[in-house]
Amino acid sequence: MSLVEMVMPKMGESIIEASVIRWLKKVGDKIERDESVLEVATDKVDTEVPAVEGGILKEILVKAGEIAKVGAPIAIISTEILSQTNQGKDGGSSASKSAERIIADMDQIAKTYTKQTEAVQPGRFYSPLVLNIAKEEGIGMQELERVPGTGKERRVTKNDILDYLKKRNSQPEPEKLAQNKEGEKTTFQEAKLLDTHQETKNEPTEAAVKPTVSYTGEHEVIEMDWMRKIIAQRMIESKNISATVTSFVEADVTNMVYWRNKIKHEFMKQEGEGITYTPLIIEAIAKALKEFPLVNSSIEGDKIILKKDINIGMAVALQDGNLIVPVVKNADRYNLVGLTKYVNELIKKARNNKLKAEDLADGTYTLSNIGGFGNVMGTPVIVQPQVAIMAAGAIKKKPAVIETEYGDTIGIRHFMFLSHSYDHRIIDGALGGSFVKKVSDLIENFDMERKI
Repeated sequence: MSLVEMVMPKMGESIIEASVIRWLKKVGDKIERDESVLEVATDKVDTEVPAVEGGILKEILVKAGEIAKVGAPIAIISTEILSQTNQGKDGGSSASKSAERIIADMDQIAKTYTKQTEAVQPGRFYSPLVLNIAKEEGIGMQELERVPGTGKERRVTKNDILDYLKKRNSQPEPEKLAQNKEGEKTTFQEAKLLDTHQETKNEPTEAAVKPTVSYTGEHEVIEMDWMRKIIAQRMIESKNISATVTSFVEADVTNMVYWRNKIKHEFMKQEGEGITYTPLIIEAIAKALKEFPLVNSSIEGDKIILKKDINIGMAVALQDGNLIVPVVKNADRYNLVGLTKYVNELIKKARNNKLKAEDLADGTYTLSNIGGFGNVMGTPVIVQPQVAIMAAGAIKKKPAVIETEYGDTIGIRHFMFLSHSYDHRIIDGALGGSFVKKVSDLIENFDMERKI
């Protein structure tokens, strides 16, 4: 028998672990290569993990609800059982019977495992993130069963439970009705008591956790959600790792603004979607990275890893206040129309909680468009293990001196600050400053006659 360890795959450069949501296969099940075997959740996305080998799932090493470290074994796959069972007459009856006996034993283990799992979590499946939110908000299992789920097999997503909380908290208390076990209508407070009683009955050692705690009527203590905790951890790690310096350039983006205003209606009519400044800035960054390849790198110990691909992440603010960074892969290989569609699709997926793990992986440089919040400049934190990040500020009209062949004049121009934070361990001020100036030059010299 040949046994192969299935390890937790890399989900992205900044992700070191994931929480196992559920196994899609049971011990003893036949699995094909690249077939989805389990679902996991990271701080950024829920996704399915495929099998690296075909065979029989012999053992599950990390159960649902437990944490799987990237690169660590999560299951054992038997790769020879399939070949033995498929040998037929040439393989010999003893080998076939042996395989059947092993599979029968595995089926028994699977039944036991399934029975234990169903006893712990009856009804539809809930991810650790949803259960954590429910616990913090004082939502018991009885109430949670009433939350509409839009995910696969009616699964409740993070957005589902957050939407439910908004509606629940916006209604007057007496009008919030629930159904008890006998089907009678009860007030929300009575239903909550039923839920709390049910939780206490199932988990007598765990008290209900409230999302806020008030001190002397003046302060509130709010527990971070899971994603915010991970973001906080990553930001502290980045500050501890990188020796960060920030350079600023104020770019005259008048040509870019006028060009976009000129073509945006035609673009919408021709392509069926809008064009923002984000793909225009990403295009300039991609061109500059080709000229300054050291900025498109990472550090591993004492080694500098120059990246051949130019994969530009873009920070997207979510409705719940959290942040996510999907990645435009090979940004330098797209024309402007293709780049715009790519950017728009990632933003749409991010805000609808549809991003996959591959959408967030392998970034080599990042853009944060802080101008959308009216900010003119900032000092963004580097996304590890990258070595630089740029923030694009709000575009403002200002009076400026315009140099012409007939002399200087005063005119109204559009300006934008570009903030470039970089790791001083490998990028000195000359390189960091030259890079952001190159991006500025490319934007300032935008071709006004450019065709879509």
